[in-house]
Amino acid sequence: MIGQPSPPEPLTPERIAAAAAEMAADRKALHIVSLDLRGVVGFADYFVICTGRSDRQTRAIHDAIHLGFKSRYGRLPARVEGAAEGRWILMDYLDVVVHIFTPETREHYRLEQLWGEAPVLEVVG
Repeated sequence: MIGQPSPPEPLTPERIAAAAAEMAADRKALHIVSLDLRGVVGFADYFVICTGRSDRQTRAIHDAIHLGFKSRYGRLPARVEGAAEGRWILMDYLDVVVHIFTPETREHYRLEQLWGEAPVLEVVG
């Protein structure tokens, strides 16, 4: 109808991954990568991986993503791990898992190499 707002688009895994990458970039995250895990694993469709320069910045990136999803979409992660230490923060949005690393921790775990068969959809920063 005229004058009626259109219903919001569904929050697909693709949109979740893109929004998480955008929110991380807004907090100056480095080396943002989105891996398409569909057809590779059954527990998630995408990994969004990024780096903060320090544990303080990784927590700021986490906070931005957490608050961004809560305010924009009314959505909270099913689980968060590592936020207290800040070296590797995992945010589980079920179809999308966000990994926020310090540089040393990302180099140590090398998730991109571990999941090397997964196509890289997006590289930012």
